[in-house]
Amino acid sequence: MNGGAGAGAHGGARAGAGAAAEARTVFLVGIDVDSMGGSQRVLHTLAQGFGERGHRTELIGIRPSPEPYRYHADPAYRHTTLYPAPAAPLRPARSLTERLGPARLLEHRVRRAERDRARARLAARFATARRGYVIIGSPWAVDWLSAVDRPQLKGIGQYHESFAQARASANLRLILRHYPGLEKALFLSEGDAADFRRQRLPNAAVMPNPLPFTAPAPAPLDTRRIGAVGRLEEIKRLDRLIDAFAEIAPARPGWELHLFGDGPLEPELRGRAARLGCAERVVFRGSVRDMAAAYRELSVLALTSEREGRPMAVAEAAACGVPAVSFDLSDGVRELVADGRTGRLVRPGDQEAFTAALRELLADDALRERFGRAAREHVAPLALPAVLDRWEALFDEIDR
Repeated sequence: MNGGAGAGAHGGARAGAGAAAEARTVFLVGIDVDSMGGSQRVLHTLAQGFGERGHRTELIGIRPSPEPYRYHADPAYRHTTLYPAPAAPLRPARSLTERLGPARLLEHRVRRAERDRARARLAARFATARRGYVIIGSPWAVDWLSAVDRPQLKGIGQYHESFAQARASANLRLILRHYPGLEKALFLSEGDAADFRRQRLPNAAVMPNPLPFTAPAPAPLDTRRIGAVGRLEEIKRLDRLIDAFAEIAPARPGWELHLFGDGPLEPELRGRAARLGCAERVVFRGSVRDMAAAYRELSVLALTSEREGRPMAVAEAAACGVPAVSFDLSDGVRELVADGRTGRLVRPGDQEAFTAALRELLADDALRERFGRAAREHVAPLALPAVLDRWEALFDEIDR
């Protein structure tokens, strides 16, 4: 998406037909905003939505992606990258002498100079605005804002995972250190916001991620395809899904498992499917640009991750009328999947219960259709126009 190796701006802002009554300046900032991923898609979706409403919008990535993905063919926002190229890892030092030697000191000096130039670019972009807002897409990006003078811009922090995920990582420390100084700290579910408020973060509030597309018609749910969407990596635990499918498959001829996404575990997952005798019915689809069309090919969505915040794949599938079977991983998952109404939730890690829930949906066409209709209605408030309305109301609240 960057269109070249150098740092700079990409694309031009254009006002859409539904321009905002009051045009605002909105910056969105993340570490890597151009890789293919859920949080990156959210930032591009918001930037496009703000731009089409007539807001002066700029998406700023601190570092370029080694594998950039083009989210919008005709972006309605300016796009800037602060560093000119992906950072090369520091060479491992073989000895204390090498670690403290002139070559290593020079390497650190070069990196500091690159960082200073990147911060100067950020300050220059912020200086173009008389007043406005900075939406920070990651706790790791807040240090950059604290190093740049921006008195005319009001900071809003986002966190795209659950409180439990923050607590299990350095993110909780970063959020509690930096987010109290922002106008708002936004989380994906009321349960997560409440947990952060209990950690003495009084500005915690809720803002859902918007759906990146509108599905004009629901999926027919007659394709006999189970789908999973996401990187093929350890945290997604797709081995569990292949195991469940292998157990069900002999009694369900014609059904297939389709895995959407790339990742390092593809060879291992292919081997697992082969060992379990279902390789011909497990289809690795890779990265797919038109995910709305991909969801409409499915009859059931499956989520077997080790942890999730508020998984966009579940919301996107629901928008297409596809019910989900998932482990009950977080408040965000529970807000998207109403057990027994829009899909099935089972206790985390309970492989037997997950397999039984998946088997139930494969066996009952009427149940899938009922869950699918309810799921589509359930996520209607996540449509982009509705979420943009909430953002504009938040801007009004902050300005009062």
